[in-house]
Amino acid sequence: MDLTAVLMQVIAGAVGGNAAGLASKAKSLGPLLNTILGALGGLGGGQVAGGALNGGTATEIGASAVVGALLPLIVGMLKKKA
Repeated sequence: MDLTAVLMQVIAGAVGGNAAGLASKAKSLGPLLNTILGALGGLGGGQVAGGALNGGTATEIGASAVVGALLPLIVGMLKKKA
């Protein structure tokens, strides 16, 4: 596991989380939580893409951004229901 790849996954996830928060104001958890959840989702998504899909760096970053965007939205939907 390369530290540079991990940092890129975290950053891509954080960007994805904030983009999703901006796109869906009703489900947004705020900039801080969107960033944190996006970064965690990005790290997880990048690891899955790198391990299970045997993808390259571009695949890992793409998966990081997608999962980083989805995680805050899912938590936001669950939070709004409760």
